[in-house]
Amino acid sequence: MPIVSSNSSSSSSKSWILHGLAAGAAMAAALGARAYLGRSGRIRSRVIGIIPARFASTRFQGKPLAHILGKPMIQRTWERAKLAATLDHVVVATDDEKIAACCHGFGAEVIMTSESCRNGTERCNEALQKLAKKYDIVVNIQGDEPLIEPEIIDGIVKALQAAPDAVFSTAVTSLKPEDAFDPNRVKCVVDNRGYAIYFSRGLIPYNKSGKVNPQFPYLLHLGIQSYDSKFLKIHPELEPTPLQLEEDLEQLKVLENGYKMKVIKVDHETHGVDTPEDIDKIERFMRERNLS
Repeated sequence: MPIVSSNSSSSSSKSWILHGLAAGAAMAAALGARAYLGRSGRIRSRVIGIIPARFASTRFQGKPLAHILGKPMIQRTWERAKLAATLDHVVVATDDEKIAACCHGFGAEVIMTSESCRNGTERCNEALQKLAKKYDIVVNIQGDEPLIEPEIIDGIVKALQAAPDAVFSTAVTSLKPEDAFDPNRVKCVVDNRGYAIYFSRGLIPYNKSGKVNPQFPYLLHLGIQSYDSKFLKIHPELEPTPLQLEEDLEQLKVLENGYKMKVIKVDHETHGVDTPEDIDKIERFMRERNLS
């Protein structure tokens, strides 16, 4: 905690004290959660894939139902996820009846969740609680990557299974230079053992020239992620953290609370859908490669 000089106001001193107390409470909660998780020595073998989907979106209303070469995007995501060898089951979690009806139409199981879910992680957690069967690992498969490769899903599951000290796993790929300063393309840095250090909407690492270094292997974060199911239950109870709020990246809440996150690097041509214009790009890509 910073030292407050003798000429500082009492209100300033009080604010630092309150900040310290809040930080201490957050640390105690995180330590308690880690102790709770640490009591389990089981092998995390039972795995479910959950595709969170919502209709409301600032940039693209009704995105999960947008058609890509004749099929709704949510269906294409579900079909790709079903090909993953490590998933015992795949469900869609949504708060929208139109999305639910669409998913039922192509044979997917749907778990209805509340509108109050603030992000995909919370939606996955609520869906997990409503499932009759118990699972050790939950894979959050974002519906706006309709060409996600099943091998990537399998990769992050196996990475989490092989890292008992981690509660979270995700994937990165090479960042294209033209995406370096795009805030919608989240960047990641990892340590020498493959654990995440930081995520940012800005370019990381950032050099003194302020320009992209063509020799540096920048990493782009892929939205797919998996969690230890016990940690997923704890996650909503952890208070939002300063870095998470500033960057608007929920992965940072995990790191700020001292949890370990395993990261694998994959070769993947990203085809995420952020805006309606991205649909045309994906359809052109699929036609060029004769993908149905």
